[in-house]
Amino acid sequence: MLRSGVEQLESIRDGRRVLIGSERVGDVTRHPAFIGACETVAGLYDLKKDPVHAAFAVSTDEDADPYSSYFLKPRTQDDLRKRAATHRLIAGKTFGMWGRSMDHVASFLTGMAMRPGLFEVGDNDFGANIQAFYDKARKEDAYVSYAINPPQGTRNPAGFDGTGFDNPSLRVVAETDDGIVLSGLKMLATAGVFSNYLFIGNITPLAPGQTAEAVTCVVPLAAEGVSLWMRKPYDGGPSDPARAPLSARYDETDAMVLCKDVKVPWENVFTYREPAQTRRIFFETPAHSLGNHQSNIRFHEKLKMIAGLAHKVVACTEAGQIPAVKEALGRLASLEALLGGVIEGQIAAPEAWGEGYVGVNRRMVYAALNWCTENHSQIIDTLRELCGGGMFQMPANLSVLDDPELAADFRTYFRTAHVDAEARAQLFRLAWDVIGTEFAGRHQSYEKFYSGGPFAVRAYNYTIADWDGYDTIVDDLLMSSDCGN
Repeated sequence: MLRSGVEQLESIRDGRRVLIGSERVGDVTRHPAFIGACETVAGLYDLKKDPVHAAFAVSTDEDADPYSSYFLKPRTQDDLRKRAATHRLIAGKTFGMWGRSMDHVASFLTGMAMRPGLFEVGDNDFGANIQAFYDKARKEDAYVSYAINPPQGTRNPAGFDGTGFDNPSLRVVAETDDGIVLSGLKMLATAGVFSNYLFIGNITPLAPGQTAEAVTCVVPLAAEGVSLWMRKPYDGGPSDPARAPLSARYDETDAMVLCKDVKVPWENVFTYREPAQTRRIFFETPAHSLGNHQSNIRFHEKLKMIAGLAHKVVACTEAGQIPAVKEALGRLASLEALLGGVIEGQIAAPEAWGEGYVGVNRRMVYAALNWCTENHSQIIDTLRELCGGGMFQMPANLSVLDDPELAADFRTYFRTAHVDAEARAQLFRLAWDVIGTEFAGRHQSYEKFYSGGPFAVRAYNYTIADWDGYDTIVDDLLMSSDCGN
């Protein structure tokens, strides 16, 4: 079943506990902080249902109704391209500014369901559970978010010994015939307020003794005892006169998840009391690479937007013919093409995962992930330099147009030779929302840490690199007659 935008908003309207400071939000679909983002989510669901995109956005198996193709278990390069086209459709619609869209965690679930045997360890046989929830999410066209890291400051269990203070990180506090009970804090449920289910897991390594924390499961966002503690929203709602174009639509929000005696039935548990296994399911299945392939495509669409914005800005400032400006634009264009080529390579050189399944090339996914992490700040700084002081020359907002005298002055003195005052103000407001607003600042941090710290991203590259192949090249060189002599 392909869910419509109206159906998705209806599904998140009631029963969840969302906190903005001490404010308890009732209907998130009508709260000023979330209205613009809810419209975005609804639009993405309707976008997938549009028959224009059916050739790639929708898949059908012999035994299943039509479903969103980011739930497609790929067996061929064509399957990978179909998935990528859907990622690009969603990322393009949001200009790369909505990171945890509905295709992100769905890709993790799909990858995990491609290797259900990995969920069978010791007395735990949860392979059927991950497959069943994958089927359920696919059938419902559900939006799933995740919280898969412990809070900062809680990752060393020895640090709490003898302090008289219990580690607040989420853990199993009870076990019953029907399931388990969870309490504690988990980070970071980006887009959780718009989601139907929360996937709880551990991508951060656990110590061997952390068996209580070693749980992977899924809970409905409306489950009793689950609350989302939001960071400050960046959208002031439709009544805000200074509402920025990106902040108003693409603040996907971030939230800490607090669970207080949350009951999880056994059928929603995927790993339990196995610290190593709870992390292995990300990396010994296609989950992590499929999910970050989506992230790579999303960043690529964002880079296209930034390159276009930079080009429009220099046209507005009449600086386009300056050699140094052309050089800066040329570099942006080369970076965009380079990332696009690496993403294409992920599909052109697929990896086999057994049982007839294939995945994207992990080396290229992780190379792109590191490239994005390292280059985003410099890309934004290039745009900042090309804008110069243009953002600060504009009035606070376009309410000046409501006053005939001010409007006349604005249109006379704030235009350039080829761009009228309104268009110029709108262009620089957009630029400021990319480089200077709170929303822009959040993206600066997001692009550095959305897949872990830079050291973690480089560790992925180290782990998957062909070191034996590299060493062989050097050994062959050392043994060659030229080198030997």
